[in-house]
Amino acid sequence: MYEIREDRKYTRTHQWVQEENGRVLVGITDYAQRELRAIVFVDLPETGDPVKAGEPFGEVESMKVVAEVISPVSGTVCRVNEEVMDDPSLINDGPYDAWLIEAEDVTERMELLSPAEYRRKLEMPGG
Repeated sequence: MYEIREDRKYTRTHQWVQEENGRVLVGITDYAQRELRAIVFVDLPETGDPVKAGEPFGEVESMKVVAEVISPVSGTVCRVNEEVMDDPSLINDGPYDAWLIEAEDVTERMELLSPAEYRRKLEMPGG
């Protein structure tokens, strides 16, 4: 079974969101990292760049595929996880610790799923 943390919200496109003090951390879920397998490269925006809900903000590349990472929020990137850019395998080691970006000035959010709703989505055929 896939790890789904109770302290996050989730998107239908397999990103997780953790809100704290008006800022939003964004990463990819356990399901997404398992589907990608060995992640070898991450392309992320720079601090100060805008992100828009429902649009790609970066890419995660594995030996298998290059996948766009969809922003669950509209706002401004205030922090990028440099450790993940230096060592993308950290996402495979712990996708909920290896966040990708932190956004602030959030003005819009995609529809976010609760942990229970995301769990049900993964249990459906085609997840």
